[in-house]
Amino acid sequence: MDLLKFKLTIAYDGTHYEGWQVQKTGTGVQEKIEDALAKLFPSRPRVHSSSRTDTGVHALGMVAHFEIPRPECRMAPRKLVLALNAWLPEDVRVLSAARAPQDFHARFQAAGKQYRYSVWNHAVMNPLIRHTAWHVPRPLDLCAMDTAAPFFVGRHDFQSFAANPGYAKASTVRTVTRCDLTRRGRLLTFVIEGDGFLYKMCRGIVGTLVQVGLGKFPADEVKRMLAQKDRRVAGMTAPAHGLVLWKVFYARRPARTGNPP
Repeated sequence: MDLLKFKLTIAYDGTHYEGWQVQKTGTGVQEKIEDALAKLFPSRPRVHSSSRTDTGVHALGMVAHFEIPRPECRMAPRKLVLALNAWLPEDVRVLSAARAPQDFHARFQAAGKQYRYSVWNHAVMNPLIRHTAWHVPRPLDLCAMDTAAPFFVGRHDFQSFAANPGYAKASTVRTVTRCDLTRRGRLLTFVIEGDGFLYKMCRGIVGTLVQVGLGKFPADEVKRMLAQKDRRVAGMTAPAHGLVLWKVFYARRPARTGNPP
C-alpha cells in the first residue's frame, strides 16, 4: 500500500494527563492526538513520538509521525494543523505539520533533546505559573549551583539520577551536552540537553542541583554521586510540573545532488 508520512510538532500542558503514552488507566496525550486523527482519516493512524513524557510533564516541542494511505490525503499540511486542533482539547495543540520522508522516524532518528525546568525562588509562589514551575521558598546559592551544573556535562552513567522504570535497561550511560541555569528575577530556568534521558533523569539532576543550592550537598559531590551509580546517594527528584520537553533535534539530511528529472 502506498503510504504518506507526516511529521507533527506538538505542544501540551501535561497537568491533566498521565504522560504522553496511551494508558490502561487515565488519559495520555497520544490518545487525544489519535482520536483527532481518527476524525479525519478512516485508517485511524497510530502516532509514533520522539519521547515519552511522564505524568504531569509538559511539552512545547514534542515531535511525532503518522502514516496514512495516499488516497486519504486530501488536505495541505497547513490545513491539517487547523483540522486537528479543531478536534483537540485546549491544553493540546499541533503547532506544525509537514510531509516527511518515508524513512523518517520521530524516535529513532532523534539526535538529541532539550528539556527546561522552571523554579520560582521566592517566599511566596507566583500563582500565574503554579502549574509550570516548582516553588522553592528558601534562598538558593546560585554560585554553588553554577559550579555543580557542569559536572553533569559529558558521557556518564546516570543511574544515580534516574528512577527505576520497572524494567531492565540495556545501558544507563547517556551523554549530556548542556546543563546550565539562568535567572530572570525570581524565576530560575535549568536547560539540559543530551542524546537521551533515563526515567526521571532530568528531574533527578534538577532536584540535586536545588539541594546543592540549599546547602545539603557541596557542589563537587556531584562527581561522587555519578561514580557511585546508586540512586540513594544523589538528591531528590524534582516535581514533574516544572519540566518541559522544549525541543527535539534531528540531524540535517544531506542536500540532494544532480539535476532534477
